[in-house]
Amino acid sequence: MAAEISSNCNTNRSSSAVAAEDPIVKMVRLHMNFSDEEEEDQVTTPTAVGALIIPVHRDAPIVSSYNDRIRPLLDAIDKLRLLKVMQEGIQLPTIVVVGDQSSGKSSVLESLAGISLPRGQGICTRVPLIMRLQNHPDPQPQIFLQFNGKTVPTDEGQISDAISKATEEVAGKGKGISNTPLTLVVKKKGVPDLTMVDLPGITRVAILDQPEDIYEQVSQMIMEFITPQESIILNVLSAGVDFSTCESIRMSQRVDKTGERTLVVVTKADKSPEGLLEKITADDVNIGLGYVCVRNRIGDESYEQARDEETRLFERHHLLSRISKSMVRIPVLAQKLVQIQATIIVKCLPDIFKKINEKFSTNVEDLNKLPKHISSIAEAMTTFVRVLGSAKESLKKILLQGEFSEYPDETAMHCTARLAEMISKYFSDLQSSGSDHQTDNFLLEEIKVLEEAKSIGLPNFLPKTAFHTFLRRKVKDISMIPFDFVENVWNYIEKIVISVLMKHSDNYPQLLSSTKRAARNLIAKKKQQSLDWANDMVEMEKLTDYTCNPESTTSWNNLMSYKNEFMDTVNDRPRRDTWKINIEGLGLIDIAHLRGGNSLLHEAFDVKMRITAYWNVVLRRMVDCMALHLVYSVEKLVNGEMEKEIIHEVMGHQGNGLERMLEESPSVADKRQRLKNSIELLKEAKDVLGNIIDGVVTNSD
Repeated sequence: MAAEISSNCNTNRSSSAVAAEDPIVKMVRLHMNFSDEEEEDQVTTPTAVGALIIPVHRDAPIVSSYNDRIRPLLDAIDKLRLLKVMQEGIQLPTIVVVGDQSSGKSSVLESLAGISLPRGQGICTRVPLIMRLQNHPDPQPQIFLQFNGKTVPTDEGQISDAISKATEEVAGKGKGISNTPLTLVVKKKGVPDLTMVDLPGITRVAILDQPEDIYEQVSQMIMEFITPQESIILNVLSAGVDFSTCESIRMSQRVDKTGERTLVVVTKADKSPEGLLEKITADDVNIGLGYVCVRNRIGDESYEQARDEETRLFERHHLLSRISKSMVRIPVLAQKLVQIQATIIVKCLPDIFKKINEKFSTNVEDLNKLPKHISSIAEAMTTFVRVLGSAKESLKKILLQGEFSEYPDETAMHCTARLAEMISKYFSDLQSSGSDHQTDNFLLEEIKVLEEAKSIGLPNFLPKTAFHTFLRRKVKDISMIPFDFVENVWNYIEKIVISVLMKHSDNYPQLLSSTKRAARNLIAKKKQQSLDWANDMVEMEKLTDYTCNPESTTSWNNLMSYKNEFMDTVNDRPRRDTWKINIEGLGLIDIAHLRGGNSLLHEAFDVKMRITAYWNVVLRRMVDCMALHLVYSVEKLVNGEMEKEIIHEVMGHQGNGLERMLEESPSVADKRQRLKNSIELLKEAKDVLGNIIDGVVTNSD
């Protein structure tokens, strides 16, 4: 049967890129190739796994010379697994053993390892059991468990009890499961060089003291292990079941739809031989890496006796003997697993190299970005001065100079542009609120005020009180606009200043809180100063009328040029088609209500035009003065006041602000330690991979 693992670990490679094979892969492939003598002892149809050829020997022992070549690669991956590089998001090639409860999964693993695993009712495997098998020349086996940071030696007679005790320590007593793995290392003569992860058997019904959601817990654990593309799924099925209805097959198919990384082991072939050949050759469930049928060890049989019985079964049974010798017996399974494992490791090595190097570089860069841990008052002072200086320079650029290189895409931080827009809106608000667009009842209000402003004196003199009355009214109408502007502009500046200060002191929480507090206090003072100044400005405009700007007189003269036309229209006795006049700046005015004239029309028109001309000067003066005041206030804030306020706030009343800076933020300290641990781990991982490549190069030479 031919089957192939796709290059899942490097999906960016196309078939056309074979000629440009990764040098690491090429080197290891040469290291892994079989000799001519070994190739002569193969069956005529070897199994292809990826880019390597799996030679299936007719009388394959569990251990072959191939183990000597896979061992260095497997050791490297096992060392990476012990380093827990998978916690860094780097997936490792893994053979994951899954199967329904009572499928014979434990028996298969026992036959491969030559040891006894825990047995009993319900789930026996309650945690991920990482089995590291290593062929060992010493006739005396070396067996030990690794968990919770410790190593516990054991022996063949006690291994089952040792695993049970370790499981209780990790997962607690009872039948609950845990994601914390145990590692079982078996160094024994005659075992294949393999690393596998045995997972709890799938069960749908909780028994005894198992949790009610045991199925969901086991399913979630299995999916976490078999989903990565680097995982090879060893699916253990009983010969007597319908393969297509097995839950473990359904789970495999969810993550491996083509079956390219799934190998099926069919157990209990001796108990259900009928139709087995047809089931594995029909391949209704699409198993890409093929099938291997085995006989489980029965009763007190030794492992050697069990293998002898297995050989006789598949050679002499009238149904099972018809199955290809490349698809039966534990030794064939062992050899397939060893070589599938080698293939996936070879394919994944370049990506593992790349990801480790990228993660290492990223972490080193992130660590360098963190502030140096402050350990003395001198360092604290240096850091404080640097942070204060850099924040000041940033504020100068965005608030005074209009340079936005630090915030090219954040338009809210383009302060000079935003402040100019706010000034423009302020002027627009003043104009719209203070303009007199009323064209009905033209001059009636002026006439009414003039009548009340009469006094004993020479005629034809304009009463100054009338002008001041209208001026105060108009100033009152727009008096709240400057205050609203001050509130808005200083609220905006506060956000900008605090944002800049946070950016520069983000890694120093004590400094951050002090600078933020200082900024808010100072800007509150500046805002109040501007509000007081705006109030004075409004009150001054109410108090008197004055300007040296000739524009007022020019505008008044221009408006007064319409007086004769106005008076002629009002006093015109004949019937008119329209009683309207168009005055520049005031628009089309209806004066029908003024027909017949009034003794105060001359004075009323004069007052109206004087206040109109002068009001334009008042509005522009209020805008000009506000703009100058704003720029001056911001300049003082940036170039002196802010620095002084922050120094006062940081030093505090007791002058211990710098001492507080020596206390590093818990979040920064935690991040620093995490990055250091990760960098150390990845450095060890780089050394591990470097050593394996050096070894391959040496052997190749």
